[in-house]
Amino acid sequence: MKQRRSPATIGALGIVVVLLATVSAFFLDDLPLIGAGATYRAQFTEAAGLKPSNEVRIAGVKVGKVTAVELDGDKVEVAFKVKDAWVGDQTTASIQIKTVLGQKYLALDPRGSDTLDPRDTIPLERTTSPYDVLDAFGDATTTLDAIDTTQLAQAMETLSDAFSGTPADIRASLDGVTRLSKTIGSRDDELRKLFAATADTSKVLADRNAEFTKLIGSAGLLLSELNSRQQAISQLLTGTQRLSQQLTGLVKENEEQIGPALEQLRGVVQILQDNNDNLDKAIKLYAPFTRLYANIVGNGRWFDQVVVNLTPPALPLIPGYRDPVRTIGGN
Repeated sequence: MKQRRSPATIGALGIVVVLLATVSAFFLDDLPLIGAGATYRAQFTEAAGLKPSNEVRIAGVKVGKVTAVELDGDKVEVAFKVKDAWVGDQTTASIQIKTVLGQKYLALDPRGSDTLDPRDTIPLERTTSPYDVLDAFGDATTTLDAIDTTQLAQAMETLSDAFSGTPADIRASLDGVTRLSKTIGSRDDELRKLFAATADTSKVLADRNAEFTKLIGSAGLLLSELNSRQQAISQLLTGTQRLSQQLTGLVKENEEQIGPALEQLRGVVQILQDNNDNLDKAIKLYAPFTRLYANIVGNGRWFDQVVVNLTPPALPLIPGYRDPVRTIGGN
């Protein structure tokens, strides 16, 4: 008889399966069949601020990301993953600056005739590390802060006094070094202020990183909108050109009928224009007549008129009955 599993066992197995599926979802890129491409390695003289998860680009297009940055003896070995891009066996790699705040990315220049074997490492001869200006200023600030310029100037003066009996050429050289030391000592406060201002500027730029990122993203949206508007204008111009071609063909096909119709229309317009001129002239001539006639017979804003001879001459001047002059049919 086959033994059935208890509901508790089935539920526990289901929870384990769900947990495994959830955990594996975070490591899909590391799976050999579902991963995001092949993993390569490159050697650099220094990391130059490159970190895991930084972008990998070819010709400015993102094709992968950096997965690890490790120290290998006196070299730095960078592991990166590339997807949907060809990497040749003579490919060169360089660490480039992405933003003004010092963010980096790994740039590849695919070269060669064969595909690069993931087991092969890009050597130092084909890699380049950038010069980090921010780090250089930081190191210079630390070094200058640690120097006691007053003591350095005193040491130079003591050295100059000790060599006072030496030939003139050597004394002149030491005097020059002494003056240089004094100049550096006199400008110590100014240099400290300069490097302090540089540190403040770097801090302000670092604090505004999110705003710079947002500004760059907004610029991308603006360029996208301008591109869509340019496409719309291009389509409008194309449609206008097609409409012009259609109208041109229509005019050419009906040129024989349109010509006489336009001539007749021109004649009608000329007749209407002549009649309009005559009406205008008549109105102008009627104005003086109206003024004179109103002055003669008018009595305000109207004309006084008398209608006479409405009654027949044979009617009596006084009311009364008289016999008709003629009778027709006894009436």
